[in-house]
Amino acid sequence: MGIPHFLCLPFPVQGHVNPLMQFSLLLAKHGCKVTFVHTEFSHRRANTEGGDNMEEVLVEMVTLPDGLDPQDDRSDVAKLLFSMKSTMPALLPKLIQDIDASDIENKITCIIVTINMGWALEVGNKMGIKGALLSPPSATSLASVACIPNLIEDGIIDSQGLPTKNQEIQLSSNMPMMDTAYFPWRGFNKIFFEHLMQEMQTLKVGEWWLCNTTYDLEPGAFSVSPKFLPIGPLMENSNRSSFWEEDRACLEWLDEQPPHSVVYVSFGSLAVMDPNQFKELALALDLLHRPFIWVVRPSNDKMENVNAYPHDFHGSKGKIVGWAPQKKILNHPSLACFISHCGWNSTLEGICAGVPLLCWPCATDQFLNKSYICDVWKIGVGLEKNETGIISREEIRKKVDQLLVDEDVKGRSLKLKEMTINNIEEGGQSSKNLSFFMDWAK
Repeated sequence: MGIPHFLCLPFPVQGHVNPLMQFSLLLAKHGCKVTFVHTEFSHRRANTEGGDNMEEVLVEMVTLPDGLDPQDDRSDVAKLLFSMKSTMPALLPKLIQDIDASDIENKITCIIVTINMGWALEVGNKMGIKGALLSPPSATSLASVACIPNLIEDGIIDSQGLPTKNQEIQLSSNMPMMDTAYFPWRGFNKIFFEHLMQEMQTLKVGEWWLCNTTYDLEPGAFSVSPKFLPIGPLMENSNRSSFWEEDRACLEWLDEQPPHSVVYVSFGSLAVMDPNQFKELALALDLLHRPFIWVVRPSNDKMENVNAYPHDFHGSKGKIVGWAPQKKILNHPSLACFISHCGWNSTLEGICAGVPLLCWPCATDQFLNKSYICDVWKIGVGLEKNETGIISREEIRKKVDQLLVDEDVKGRSLKLKEMTINNIEEGGQSSKNLSFFMDWAK
């Protein structure tokens, strides 16, 4: 019997590609064979923008077309999703056969997908190949999606996923209270919600639902399904999975700043900010009189200059970058706090750096993550909108000042960091689960 050979297929958005690439590197470092499937479009993008070729030594890269034309807009996630679902399942068996033919000793033994790619588990299942999900959001988010049929049956949400009334519920008796306004499918339209329900049925083909989290961070979530297996935090450095070129110069600039002085601001790879809010944030950074790094993603053609800086913005104390080596920044001794959209990858990276968080959730699962950050782990504070729906510059300044003098938050952040990272040390829970999973895949 050869070594386990994993075929990994992420949905081609940054927040899915990253954790699956990190997991692929982890498996490869443990002696497994890994083949990573990019869409042709993503592969070109990651190749032109990514860093060094560390991944390509450890992980084999292959591609499939996503079914869209070259000029189509890939940021239309629904369009991309349905195009992939209708064209890729027919192409995957041949790809698998070609890979197997090239290495008869080590045929593909297991397919790992992220959410939206469940069709690949069905293809694998028909070919007698085991399957698993690597879930990009938190275990709590996954648990709430897994509970959709019960939530509908209990009348907590309707058939389109909308809460029937504003209330707090518990998904299971040992989980924190959850506001029904903050389910992770918040803002999904009917078609997308129906896709999600169907996707969860499809994903049941996978024997394991791997979570980039630890048992200690959200213990209650694991009682929802025996399929859940925490294998996080994923800490591998993957340069090639970035869709934008990272600005490395900001690290040298960081070296020159005093310890615990810099405010880091990033809203992840998808959020688009309202122009008025963008201006208010810019002026808030001036008001802080502190060094800052602000990630303002390169806009695509449709959104040129949507984020024009206000004319009275100086930004003299800070650095504005197009895309940043986030983990390196968060772990830098100069860093004071992280103003974040609370996406799960960013939340986990903040936890693993022991950095207090200022929470600015924008969509989907981010509100749920915020409630863990502020109410469960107590390692951050939220920002409140004013009556016009804007987070004012004064509010931002007040909360940053409040966060930076709060020794309790800082202490809890460092404690949570240690507890979380201990899981992937020798003998840690996530480390044991990884060994168990690799043995299963054989």
